[in-house]
Amino acid sequence: MRRLMDFEGTWAIDRVIEDRLGGSGRFVGQARFAPDGAGLRYHEDGVLTLGTGASMRAERSYVWRQDGPRIVVTFDDHRPFHSFDPMGSGAGDRHHCDPDIYDVIYDFDAWPKWSSVWTVKGPRKDYVMRSDFLRLERT
Repeated sequence: MRRLMDFEGTWAIDRVIEDRLGGSGRFVGQARFAPDGAGLRYHEDGVLTLGTGASMRAERSYVWRQDGPRIVVTFDDHRPFHSFDPMGSGAGDRHHCDPDIYDVIYDFDAWPKWSSVWTVKGPRKDYVMRSDFLRLERT
């Protein structure tokens, strides 16, 4: 059974964003899962390129915590985000951020490679964001 602490360490991220409303993008960087109290702090940073525009540095952070068999993800300020079962494929959840809906599906079948696919829809949003993770270092 995969548990929260199995994610601890550094991961390479390759993310593709396909925006149906105009354009695409790519993020290449690293994510680090580091101990934070009873959970792990997830912090990613890298380079984001949207369409043919200039590249820019991008980063974000979340907090991951184990809750029974599920992993609960909160925003950096601990507001609820989503949760998932870290086994196999098809583990997912939905996050409402009115008026937008964020659906995620995780795939852990090729562990320690894994991926997440976010489908985002709203009045001004319609995109799919696929992130592939590959372990670089386990701490």
